[in-house]
Amino acid sequence: MNAQQRLAIFDRLAAAIPEPATELNYSNPFELLVAVVLSAQATDKGVNKATAQLFPVANTPESILALGTDGLKTYIKTIGLFNSKAANIITLCQQLLANHGGQVPDTREHLEALAGVGRKTANVILNTAFGQPTIAVDTHIFRVANRTRLAPGKTVLEVEQKLDKWTPKNHKKAAHHLLILHGRYTCMARKPKCNECVIVDLCEYREKTNSGSIQPPDLLITKPQRL
Repeated sequence: MNAQQRLAIFDRLAAAIPEPATELNYSNPFELLVAVVLSAQATDKGVNKATAQLFPVANTPESILALGTDGLKTYIKTIGLFNSKAANIITLCQQLLANHGGQVPDTREHLEALAGVGRKTANVILNTAFGQPTIAVDTHIFRVANRTRLAPGKTVLEVEQKLDKWTPKNHKKAAHHLLILHGRYTCMARKPKCNECVIVDLCEYREKTNSGSIQPPDLLITKPQRL
């Protein structure tokens, strides 16, 4: 795949998804950080249900710590791995208060030093909360990048590095959300909707649904429904 194809792919995705954004509900960087930590191996829908109950009660490091580990668990017990996530969030809150005045830091180094925060979570926060052109590679983006050959790689880091290098500059900030929404609603793992895909003629996936008879559909796609 060449630079012209990549630009065309992002141009079409941007036209099809004019307002790409996370589907996690949040109102400030701290809420986003907690939601992203909770979202590991969980659905955004499930996280949103839990945080809809949690955030009205506790949405600052101080108020989360006031709940304590057991109190926090009562709000997130429907989410997978809630025991370890609760422990990480409590430690994370302590770290924010001790080292950052209770504020979410805006550097990768400081974010990755927080409990429960790895490279992917840091990239999400840097991009979504602070507007930095980072690309967090989750399972959807890893699949789309490899399937389309947009940025093939054997590891998440390899895919991230290629996307960082090859994504057109004017699409860099939105690339994370464009690709994740495309993977979530169109280029799905088991049954990709190739007949509805706006980049079908640019994609290099060898097992396209009904390949050979597909034409690129009109760019009349609304923003995917929020869960």
